[in-house]
Amino acid sequence: MHYYSSPGNSMFCRNFMRPGIIQASLKTQKKIIAGNTRVARNVNMERLRSGYLFPEISVREAQHVEKYPDAKLISLGIGDTTEPLPDIIASSMANYARSLSTAEGYGGYGAEQGNKALRKAIAETFYRDVQIKETEVFVSDGSQCDITRLQLLLGSNVSIAVQDPSFPAYVDSSVIIGQAGDFDDKSRMYGSIEYMKCVPQTGFFPDLAKTSRSDIIFFCSPNNPTGHAATRQQLEQLVTFAKVNGSIIIFDSAYAAYITDDSPRSIFEIPGAREGSQAFVLAGQLFLKELSFSDGFPLIKDFDRIVCTCFNGASSIAQAGGLACLSPEGFAAVCSITDYYKENAKILRNTFDSLGLKVYGGKNAPYLWVHFPGSKSWDVFSEILERTHIITVPGSGFGPAGEEFMRVSAFRTQREYPRSREEAGKSLFIESKNSMVSAPSISKYTTN
Repeated sequence: MHYYSSPGNSMFCRNFMRPGIIQASLKTQKKIIAGNTRVARNVNMERLRSGYLFPEISVREAQHVEKYPDAKLISLGIGDTTEPLPDIIASSMANYARSLSTAEGYGGYGAEQGNKALRKAIAETFYRDVQIKETEVFVSDGSQCDITRLQLLLGSNVSIAVQDPSFPAYVDSSVIIGQAGDFDDKSRMYGSIEYMKCVPQTGFFPDLAKTSRSDIIFFCSPNNPTGHAATRQQLEQLVTFAKVNGSIIIFDSAYAAYITDDSPRSIFEIPGAREGSQAFVLAGQLFLKELSFSDGFPLIKDFDRIVCTCFNGASSIAQAGGLACLSPEGFAAVCSITDYYKENAKILRNTFDSLGLKVYGGKNAPYLWVHFPGSKSWDVFSEILERTHIITVPGSGFGPAGEEFMRVSAFRTQREYPRSREEAGKSLFIESKNSMVSAPSISKYTTN
């Protein structure tokens, strides 16, 4: 074997054989093996408080299952649906997937903004009365992903306001993008976020007279977690507030299909919401052409660029299912499943009422907001889980105003229960020798 030696190679060999060089090389290798780099951590990630709420609940659920392997665990926590897809929708997706195996049916990337036919169907099905055009609709992979893309659009130099309590992703994404400022351990709030307190005493709507001006207002109705759907009068106040302050409302209407009374399903039902630069909708992903930055540049153009840069478009198979959802037969089937979850919510609400607990929501949303006065919500979470094997969600995970409350999801199925849904609902928190769970000590929390 011959080794080619050049002056450079000889110099390398002589230097490498020196003890000091060998020692330094080993230290470098140790650093590489340990995974250390010279790249500083994103300071905004350091500002996040603990873990994200729902993965933390999953960890505690896994620990409980390990502790009680034979327990019948019932999850009323993370809002994950349980009913199977209607056949018309599943068949549509299956047929589309099957067609991809043919030369005629195969297609590569679709439009980042979404299938044109689906965008048109969304506009005509949900927003015909408020004159939304298909070109204003973006089809995405879900509201939570949209929140992050919206934060990229808005950047770190805007001020934001959120409902308190509110969906955690609004706050966490604001922290990550650099809008939130430092966290105050005493108030449990970020210094640069305007927290709009939405509690029973205020009708679950912020006191706008005491709310500071913000560039961006995140507003969810029906609200997650409280289940409150803002009234027409409340949304009129919000739109006026935004117009006076030149703010943008990000209106999250993910649960609009659950509204059963005359509460608006879209903020565009409110006069003036389309004028100037006041609002756009999340979930359905609508951007108005009228919406513009302070220099007059249209937001829709910048968002289109964000989508084309950060997103390859929603799955074509999923969009085929979306089109089937909006057919007459598919829409009726989807509404039937929504009604099923509404009935679950009614049963749970009646159960909490019968126990003397104060409960909100559950009428226009799949979530109930149950009050446990004088308590720490994580303590109540642990007590309910330990005594009944039921997963809930501690209200403090949604903001400081969520302390003393628990969010309970109606996304469950009758198949989990040995009896009828009504009987199962009544047995969830009521002590019975033969029931699947035993009752927690709730007398200290009741209003009776």
